[in-house]
Amino acid sequence: MSTLITALVAALVVTTIANTGTTVYLHRALSHRAVTLHPLAALVFRASLWVTTGIKPRQWVAVHRKHHAFTDVEGDPHSPVLLGWIKVQITNVGLYRAALSDPDLIPRYARDIEVDRWDRLFFDRNYTGLLIGIGTLVAVFGPATGLLAAFLHANIYLAGNAAVNAIGHHFGRRPYDNSATNLQWLAFATMGEGLHNNHHAAPSSPRLSHRRTEIDPGWWVIRTLQAVRLARPRFEDIRLTARARAART
Repeated sequence: MSTLITALVAALVVTTIANTGTTVYLHRALSHRAVTLHPLAALVFRASLWVTTGIKPRQWVAVHRKHHAFTDVEGDPHSPVLLGWIKVQITNVGLYRAALSDPDLIPRYARDIEVDRWDRLFFDRNYTGLLIGIGTLVAVFGPATGLLAAFLHANIYLAGNAAVNAIGHHFGRRPYDNSATNLQWLAFATMGEGLHNNHHAAPSSPRLSHRRTEIDPGWWVIRTLQAVRLARPRFEDIRLTARARAART
């Protein structure tokens, strides 16, 4: 039992690190340019994502931007409206890979994300990053606990990201006129990403919480980085899209 508890705690810590990099770096900084990160902070996020997820940032950005271009209509890489939320929840990784099979995806949606020397030397070697991450867990906790922690982390992280795409477009509150939803419990689990209806209403805003009762842990990270001059938010307030403003009035 102690092995399971230790592995679970380690997995939750690693998943939190991965979720922080996903929401702050991949989503808010790269995909929407909602925050500008100091090169040192950006490098730390890239390295942490490399060893915890193996994600190539330009691929993630391209898939996400296409989702915004075709939200819940034909062309959306992972729409529960078109496919059903259960299918998106279960097959989200497969849908992500299917979107990446389009050779025009990255040139069209992520041409601003350049391949640099860090990518060529390290970050494009995604399996190497994952092996380093797993190896670190094994070295710190031993083979049984380390491998179990890696297994739990992979499943928790993938399930949380799938839930944003699946549950976050099906269940929950819709304060704005769009097909995404707000789920505070999912926001806690994904460092703010569960406030998905808010995000679709204001995609260029770095803060996903729009009301006092909403909590966005990813925004706390950005504010902390801002305090030490490692981040600069694009806006300090919420900038709604024209559609969201019109619906509000």
